[in-house]
Amino acid sequence: MVESIFSVPNEISFAEAIALTQSLLNRVEQHEISEAVFQPTLSDLVQTENGARGFFVTYLSDPRPLVEQLRTVVIEALKTSADVVSPLLVKNLVMSTAMAMTHRRNQDETMAQGSDQVRSRTLQLIQALPLPQLKEQAHHLATSIRTGSGEYQLFLERWSYDLAQKQAMLSALEQAGLLETSG
Repeated sequence: MVESIFSVPNEISFAEAIALTQSLLNRVEQHEISEAVFQPTLSDLVQTENGARGFFVTYLSDPRPLVEQLRTVVIEALKTSADVVSPLLVKNLVMSTAMAMTHRRNQDETMAQGSDQVRSRTLQLIQALPLPQLKEQAHHLATSIRTGSGEYQLFLERWSYDLAQKQAMLSALEQAGLLETSG
């Protein structure tokens, strides 16, 4: 039975989630499993932070057109775990925005375009997900950017984002419709 191949362990590691996502995408691409199998497996996968992180790192950077074709199924699966996926989507949006800037500063346009792809896919998912948790997380992140304290301050410090990157993050959150536009 194909479904049993894709059971998601309760304590899935980040690496296992990446491998499972890659396997799922490959099987869908090869028509070995249907969207009807993919969606509930993905719903199970995104119930944990490691599962959702592994899914996003694979899905958002995958170059295949298949990823775009699965967007509706992915959105339905993500809705089942709003509290887990919302902070990760917000972080993916701002991190990819900041990394594109870093890569361009380093004259690495190939890497910058990869970050742009992650940003674009994340933006599309956010705009298609009517989750109040997304706006709540964006508000917390914006507060940390503006005040230098709060829920996301350690995240910002960990990655040493500069002022220009933080401004770009706020713009990305506004573009996503998660913050009121400033000025």
